[in-house]
Amino acid sequence: MTDTSSPARDGAPDPAALLDIARSLRDAALKAGADAAEAAVTESRALEAGVREGALEALERSESRDAGLRVFIGKRQAGVSFSDLSSAGQKLAVERAIAMARIAPEDPYCGLVEPEALARTLPEIALYEPAAMDEAGLEAAALTLEEAARAVKGVAMVSSAGASLGAGAVAVAASNGFESARRSSRYGLGVAAVAKNGEAMERDYDTHSARRFSDLKDPAGLGRTAGERAVARLGAGKLASGKRSVVFERRLAGVFVSSLLGAISGPSIARGTSFLRGKLGERVFAEGIDIIEDPLKDWSFGARAADGEGVACRPRALVEDGVLTTWLLNAASARQLGLPLTGHARRSLGGPPGAGASHVNLAPGEASLDDLIAEAGEGLLVTDMFGPSLNANTGDWSVGVAGFAIEAGQRAGPVSEITVAGNLMDIFARLIPGADIEYDGALNSPSVLVEGLSIGGR
Repeated sequence: MTDTSSPARDGAPDPAALLDIARSLRDAALKAGADAAEAAVTESRALEAGVREGALEALERSESRDAGLRVFIGKRQAGVSFSDLSSAGQKLAVERAIAMARIAPEDPYCGLVEPEALARTLPEIALYEPAAMDEAGLEAAALTLEEAARAVKGVAMVSSAGASLGAGAVAVAASNGFESARRSSRYGLGVAAVAKNGEAMERDYDTHSARRFSDLKDPAGLGRTAGERAVARLGAGKLASGKRSVVFERRLAGVFVSSLLGAISGPSIARGTSFLRGKLGERVFAEGIDIIEDPLKDWSFGARAADGEGVACRPRALVEDGVLTTWLLNAASARQLGLPLTGHARRSLGGPPGAGASHVNLAPGEASLDDLIAEAGEGLLVTDMFGPSLNANTGDWSVGVAGFAIEAGQRAGPVSEITVAGNLMDIFARLIPGADIEYDGALNSPSVLVEGLSIGGR
């Protein structure tokens, strides 16, 4: 898949120009003695405006261009990443990669994907639009964020408010015949508010990102939400320790899907370091639970038509009716496990690919957030978390949280300094999804209810 359209008038990166560099690096490596080689070149440009107390505080532009080269000599491989893309810089990178490959230990599973397994005809995915805002527009959006947050009664200050836009491109050229170049755009809004009552202070935030300007949320609404969330946290108390039902609100509930993706990564399975090893084809979630990968969705984060090694990506259910259907394999782990490729290689600039999914969604249920709280009865609503800990071998999981007590099926007062713990196998089996999903990230989840978690409080 190659986006060879001309550079946008807003100065966005040109994928065709990056592809020329990637081809040059690949060819130079082959000429220098590599049996096989792949090169990737990335470029990003961004503009961000930040405000404080009703005035522009910072207007920052950033640009970067980086490259990675991976070479193979027999069953030895080495890679380098670098940002000096001058002729001398490229020459030095090729020489270093070749020299390292000659002395690297042999890896029986390394190597590019076989040509017959490469994607040849790929769908176009809409990911880029020319910038629809300028410096003045970003400043105005940031000011709106700050003004809306400050207008909430109880908010003492806004610690940050900003708006950004950016564009990026990546190009890949490999000696097995795979080539790809694509470009994407991004807009972002973010605000953090601080509420105060006497000596007590609490902070909360709201953010949103989108590929298209038209999909970006209203900054006034984001600012108001950040302020209201901060004020609601004032006067936090403690919660008694014990076993309780816990509701994780939407913006945090993706932690369980993320933990699943790490546990079904091909390299983890091949190393035997996953608590889900041996669970392929078995029910690990409750009946009716689906986790869907949709890598071809226009304007989504995480979308891609081919994985990091050139294998076609396709929509699929990673978990269907509670049953785990696949590992996330790159070429090396597929060879080690003796399994077919799945299209889940994740490119590492200059290094061996990892493995990961693209644009994943926990399918929503029918219950609203209020319904989940009512079903919890006596428990905890988690609205913030920090310091998660996971034992990848056993699935034992814990995290520090803050949120609100749930009493008689209703949200009650704020609570903090709490630890929630459990085993992910048990959590997966008891997880109940709500209906409030929003498809605005690379990983999306509705709020979820999990019964019988251990609560460490007072």
